[in-house]
Amino acid sequence: MTIKEFAYSAQQYFQAKTGQNFKRTHIYELLAASFRYKSFAALCAESVIIQGEKNYNISLTTNSEIRNRCIELGYMEEVANILSESFPSFIDERQISIVYIPELKSIIDEQHMDDDDLFSPELIAGLEFAASECNALAHYGLALIHGSKDDGKVGSNYWYVQEKNGRILTGVEKEWADEYKNKMDNDEKHEFHLREAGRLGNEWALLDLAERFGDPAFFEKVKPSSDHDSQRVVEMAESLDRDNDLHAWLTIAAESGDIYAMRRLIEEFDQNDLARCWTWMYLSQLLETDLSQDDYQAIHEDGSLYDDDVGGPMFVVGEQGIKLRPLNIEQDTIARQLAQKIFDKINV
Repeated sequence: MTIKEFAYSAQQYFQAKTGQNFKRTHIYELLAASFRYKSFAALCAESVIIQGEKNYNISLTTNSEIRNRCIELGYMEEVANILSESFPSFIDERQISIVYIPELKSIIDEQHMDDDDLFSPELIAGLEFAASECNALAHYGLALIHGSKDDGKVGSNYWYVQEKNGRILTGVEKEWADEYKNKMDNDEKHEFHLREAGRLGNEWALLDLAERFGDPAFFEKVKPSSDHDSQRVVEMAESLDRDNDLHAWLTIAAESGDIYAMRRLIEEFDQNDLARCWTWMYLSQLLETDLSQDDYQAIHEDGSLYDDDVGGPMFVVGEQGIKLRPLNIEQDTIARQLAQKIFDKINV
């Protein structure tokens, strides 16, 4: 059942039940109110309506909210009372549900992708409808789904080309050709929806584009902040040789407690700002990792910590402590205070 089919059936049902004419758009508004949205536009901006047995995120609202929405739309109290009593069960009987699109990423990350039932045709259809309305989140959701469908079967380009040129294939050759075609189609859909989501301003998509395709748009459109995985962004900035962005995102990482980022800032980026370097030094100490101290370990050839009882060749790995010129008393006090301020934010 599509959303249009649902709206039509609801319109017919409640017109017969109440003797009141209903606009189709008002059915959409009541559906949105049923899921705690103030409008259908607000629902479509971040969620997808689906129909089927598997409810990903169903949470019908209280009857009073549906009643209030009816009255806002201009219906009499008697009609509003009937709708508030009947509309939730009408939705439930038809197994109408919604999916909050940002949750798709966690669903994909947490589930085993060999589960063929993880994403229903209804969900994908709902996302495709929302994407057709230029919904960036829907495009990103589709990109995530198509990007997660890599089952390791690459097929055969040779047999795919043979079939495309008119050769009739059977058996394993046909299977390899189909596998290759499916992978190509899926990769094309993944890239298309990812690029559309990025074009429409989705920051997650922009970061994925940087990681997968080397697209620098993320760094051109997104300001450094703790809203993103700074370590991941640092890796992308470095791979794209964007030194200014690398400095900015290392700073974000350091301010989030990343000791590795602090070391890099002292050694590579902030070396001309002694007070700043001491701020990172003091912050590392507050986080119980003193960058001024040598950090060496003895290990075996396989990388495990050296065990005297095992014996054998010993290798030493680690890093030398950082040595900085001292600050004057006033600058040192400021550096310590700033480090404490950052530390307090980390531990909020």
